Amino acid sequence: MELLAALGSSEGDAPDAVRVDDRTMSREQLLGAAGAVARRIAGTPAVAVHAAPVAETLVAVVGGLLAGVPVVPLPPDSGPAERDHILRDSGARLLLAPARHGRGALPPPAAAGGCETVPVRVDERADAAPPAGLRPESGALILYTSGTTGAPKGVLLSRRAIAADLDALAEAWAWTAEDTLVHGLPLFHVHGLVLGVLGALRVGSRLVHTGRPTPAAYAAAAGSLYFGVPTVWSRVVQDPSAAKELAAARLLVSGSAPLPAPVFKGLETLTKQRPVERYGMTETLITVSTRAHGERRAGSVGLPVAGVSTRLVGEDGEPVPYDGVTIGELQIGGETLFDGYLGRSQATAEALTADGWFRTGDMAVIEPDGMHRIVGRASTDLIKSGGYRIGAGEVENALLAHPAVREAAVVGAPHPDLGQQIVAYVVADGVSEGALIDFVAGYLSVHKRPRVVCFMDALPRNAMGKPQKKLLPPVPELPGCMDSCKVEGR
Repeated sequence: MELLAALGSSEGDAPDAVRVDDRTMSREQLLGAAGAVARRIAGTPAVAVHAAPVAETLVAVVGGLLAGVPVVPLPPDSGPAERDHILRDSGARLLLAPARHGRGALPPPAAAGGCETVPVRVDERADAAPPAGLRPESGALILYTSGTTGAPKGVLLSRRAIAADLDALAEAWAWTAEDTLVHGLPLFHVHGLVLGVLGALRVGSRLVHTGRPTPAAYAAAAGSLYFGVPTVWSRVVQDPSAAKELAAARLLVSGSAPLPAPVFKGLETLTKQRPVERYGMTETLITVSTRAHGERRAGSVGLPVAGVSTRLVGEDGEPVPYDGVTIGELQIGGETLFDGYLGRSQATAEALTADGWFRTGDMAVIEPDGMHRIVGRASTDLIKSGGYRIGAGEVENALLAHPAVREAAVVGAPHPDLGQQIVAYVVADGVSEGALIDFVAGYLSVHKRPRVVCFMDALPRNAMGKPQKKLLPPVPELPGCMDSCKVEGR
């Protein structure tokens, strides 16, 4: 098939070409099992997949792509309300789920939203060619957003957009059939599913999904190319023996959230190589990345990949200078853009500019040499304090540079004089609020220091390890948080 170009090729195929946790398959076996699924679901308007980290999930997704049926990955830990919304909103008529019990057990029938549950087996075999008339612009996946601003929206991704993005990343990362890709990421997001599964099946590299992304599992996989989110890489750095096993790898790729500078430095120290950072969204796929053969700069997500254009726009709608200082909203154009939000024409129109660029809602700066640095979301991470525009991300990185701080999230809170004051939520031991404020004031400009520091046991995070700032408690509800506006130096 045209999207998964290497799947039908015998070149480089092996009995363990694809491994997911405790199951191995050749690409031929995967294609045969997926063919059986494709025959059963042909003609269905959309098919949901219970996307547990098991081999059956790969079989189900590839089966949908073979049949030309849009695939709707369903988080295996989704609650009844979320599951019912996704199934009903997507129009899925069938729910594909592993036939075997255990980690990939069938979901409860009550949660299926009226869908018929179809068991998936790895040992089935059937030939199935893509249906006649299947075009590159046909829908491949419907991925649901996190729903932070309302009910999750279905993002329509075409076969053409996915293929263009994977080819651009293969070029950026020198990713070839000679690689062994290792990751343990969820199979219902762009990172774990599109890059981490469809990418390997397009390029032809061996794929090892570790089930869970533990340092020990990563070390034992002996890969050449590794994908991880910052939480994964932080745990790897905390396990030096496992980290040193990754020194033989060709490339360590981090994404889905900013990689803290201390983790970047830890990986460099332990593995003798700097990680590659990249940037993307569900609606745009992966659009910006540092390169395998280029500079890998801590805090930078690099340059636009082939076929993608970027621009920075100020609040007045005018371009902002690429001076490494001025913050603007990052907008994306190019081949990898989504086809819209399912059934939400108004939301789609609002997400695009009049000339067709996607409004990411992310604030960024671009260096004179074109390197991009993301400073946070416009809605939660752009802080306007005392006439300054401050990116929460750089304050978080400054806090994480303190040896006592393990986690940090920074937000802007209303302030009668400053407009907004910088509030830091940290997980730390043996350090005072005043010491952290002074540390940031010495690390960055004084006006970027927190005015309030709130100590927590842990930060709320989603499945990809991103801090969920909207779930942080308001400052007055946190005992022990002290207003630090008396600190001089604004």
